[in-house]
Amino acid sequence: MNILFIGDIIGRTGRRAVESRLHTLVDSRRVDLVVANGENAAAGFGLTANIAAELYDLGIDVLTSGNHIWDKREIYDYLDRESRLLRPANYPPGLPGRGCGVYTTAAGLEVGVLNLEGRVFMNNLDCPFRCADREIESLRRQTPIILVDFHAEATSEKAALGHYLDGRVSAVVGTHTHVQTADEGVLSKGTAYISDVGLTGSRDAVIGMRKEEAIDRFLTQLPVRFEVAKKDPILCAVLISVDETNGKALEMHRIMEDCG
Repeated sequence: MNILFIGDIIGRTGRRAVESRLHTLVDSRRVDLVVANGENAAAGFGLTANIAAELYDLGIDVLTSGNHIWDKREIYDYLDRESRLLRPANYPPGLPGRGCGVYTTAAGLEVGVLNLEGRVFMNNLDCPFRCADREIESLRRQTPIILVDFHAEATSEKAALGHYLDGRVSAVVGTHTHVQTADEGVLSKGTAYISDVGLTGSRDAVIGMRKEEAIDRFLTQLPVRFEVAKKDPILCAVLISVDETNGKALEMHRIMEDCG
């Protein structure tokens, strides 16, 4: 089976990129399940229920997220209601939403998706490694096919988790830094890995935001209001082929599509 994972969708620019390319990718690559990180889909910061519904209508089956999922309080109740939207599993108990789920493809295959957040240069959360142990044990009772979105800053932490989970999950894909890395592949025990899938939004930008404001902030060190960039849209993703009988990854292909 084939799983398409789309990197961080940035604002309207990213949503339009998905709209322009997703159906073609699904048809041409014979995709069974589409997962995307949507935590920046609402004007670059956070997510709303209406925008989540828009992304589902475009053909995304499951949305993952990260630290920016909490930016818009209106999403809190929606996190409890909508099983197709995940937030990192290693946040404290009692918060809205869920960190993992099992989703059924049109062909009847069950796929587990787990969302985790890193701790290096980020929030002081529960250990993502130990959290992964608990959640994966539960998911593997239902399916051997498991995808992990590790929303983290440091490539060292991402690589360490990839090797830690090698052979226990189908894929570990990194998100959050918005820059696609070139280290995609299948690890020695059968887990596909990439440090960062990249962004879906403007390439003529600084991680999806207008470059003028980003440069000004670095020059002045003053607070600056960031806006989503619009020029030169791209869609970054990875296509993961998985043996549906044992959940091992067969191959991973990196995708960067122009959407202008």
